[in-house]
Amino acid sequence: MILIHYGEIGIKGKNRAVFENCLVRNIKKALGNEIEKIYREYGRILVKEGERANYEMLKEKLAKIPGIENFSFAYEVDLDIEEMKKIAMEIAKNEKFSTFKISARRSNKEFPYSSMQINEIVGEEIKEKLNKKVKLENPELTIFIEVGNKKAYVYKEKYSGIGGLPVGSQGKVVALLSGGIDSPVAAWLMIKRGCSVVFIHFYNESLVSSPKKVEEIIEKLTEYQLSSKAYFIPFGTLQYEIIKNVQSKYRMIIYRRVMTKIANEIASMEKAKAVVTGDSIGQVASQTLENIHCIYDASDLPVLSPLIGMDKREIIDMAKKIGTYEISIKPYDDCCSFMVAKHPATKASLDKIKEMEKKIIFDIEEIIEKARTKQYSK
Repeated sequence: MILIHYGEIGIKGKNRAVFENCLVRNIKKALGNEIEKIYREYGRILVKEGERANYEMLKEKLAKIPGIENFSFAYEVDLDIEEMKKIAMEIAKNEKFSTFKISARRSNKEFPYSSMQINEIVGEEIKEKLNKKVKLENPELTIFIEVGNKKAYVYKEKYSGIGGLPVGSQGKVVALLSGGIDSPVAAWLMIKRGCSVVFIHFYNESLVSSPKKVEEIIEKLTEYQLSSKAYFIPFGTLQYEIIKNVQSKYRMIIYRRVMTKIANEIASMEKAKAVVTGDSIGQVASQTLENIHCIYDASDLPVLSPLIGMDKREIIDMAKKIGTYEISIKPYDDCCSFMVAKHPATKASLDKIKEMEKKIIFDIEEIIEKARTKQYSK
């Protein structure tokens, strides 16, 4: 039996069941044929694995599902203290340890023994029969017992999940995804907060024949949200139009304003409620407060920048943790850096930017029609 605990979902009050059901759907989708049954019990989700379940694969997949705080592979037993003692003893016999403790939790208040009494009764059994020492702080072995409404669960190890909220519980957003380190981390943070993320990637087709690297990043992020949709938008023709009409030190800002407008149109098509970027204050010239103001002004939707207060080291550490870093550092021609000044403007005037932008003629619908879309699933 797989015992799954959530964190933040537990404080959702009357909406708690909505979040639980969303998490159950995501677990079913992730684990597929590896499980026989899944159901909710107050404060936990229980999964009955199949007879031929691959436990390493189950562990890997569960660790990537947003909404899961921790999970364990547990023995399910009747609400009988003798049964609990028996299973705890079996676990202990197969472990090498000198010190241990029992950590019981009783959500079923009708069970005749309190959590403390369960600890003492089961602990005494192991102490006497195996000649081991009880140690409440940092023992070598901890055996957990959870007493539910119909069954009890006994296990020795908790595996960490990523927490957050289940994907799909917070609606849909579109994320501007470059080939760099930052934007995949920003998208992942929104996935962790329960958003379904639609990816948008702009590439200069005269520099990049196929954005394979970006597809690899999307495939990695899809391990967390289980299914994804992406738009790959050829940007070269429009980019050369901008280069002809805009001074090099302002091009980056104009590039990004145009991308933001296109992203807004795609968001409308996808019924998404916000645009996500990988901006971090002051990291590059386009991310000063003045330039961010100029860029975000182009959006009718809220622009969410989850990395805004992080430094580069924090972002890199997170990219390594989620598995996108090694992909992101592969060589790739990012269209945003194409034909821009060595020293771009850092304090652009919005009025001046809008005046320059009037010279650029483009049809958003026509650009989107040329986009290639792709579905991903895990």
